[in-house]
Amino acid sequence: TELTSRRKKAADELAKRISAELTFLDMPDIRLVFDISQDKVTLSGMDKVEILISVNKGEELKPMSKIASGGELSRIMLAIKTVMSEDADKTLIFDEIDAGISGKTASKVSNQLARLSLSHQIICITHLPQIAAMADAHYIIEKSVHDNKTYSNIQRVAGDDSLNEIARMLSGETLTDSVLENAKELKIMADK
Repeated sequence: TELTSRRKKAADELAKRISAELTFLDMPDIRLVFDISQDKVTLSGMDKVEILISVNKGEELKPMSKIASGGELSRIMLAIKTVMSEDADKTLIFDEIDAGISGKTASKVSNQLARLSLSHQIICITHLPQIAAMADAHYIIEKSVHDNKTYSNIQRVAGDDSLNEIARMLSGETLTDSVLENAKELKIMADK
């Protein structure tokens, strides 16, 4: 009973902090609560905890697992990791945090990752140039098949090679002068 009471109190504060991060990440109408109900007694207490959300005005709260899109789940995970990672010197890994987002939202996510990188090491696998441009270091991961066996190769790229990879994210294989200029502009904006 004591543990349940403390969880409920902590859940309210945690929901407020996560919601504030989500507002910054372009989800201004988000409502997020932790539904804590009693279940069977175990070593970790007697509570069943579920995240309920409403992402649009006028919608009722529903289980996050049932209604959140890929892009919403990506931002919710980023918000949770941001709030939960207050201890510096941690490494945070984001695998395709860009799922289901683009444009303005991608820019906000990249700014949030940059903010986190001031106190944490961030490893981020991405396919969005807005996010890649924000990175201090770039690595290309490629798979190849030799003798009916698949191999993964990772290689650090820097300078023009890094810029070319951002340009490839923008346009594919054909790198025109305007695509390269766009990649340079993204990198300049990210550096600012």
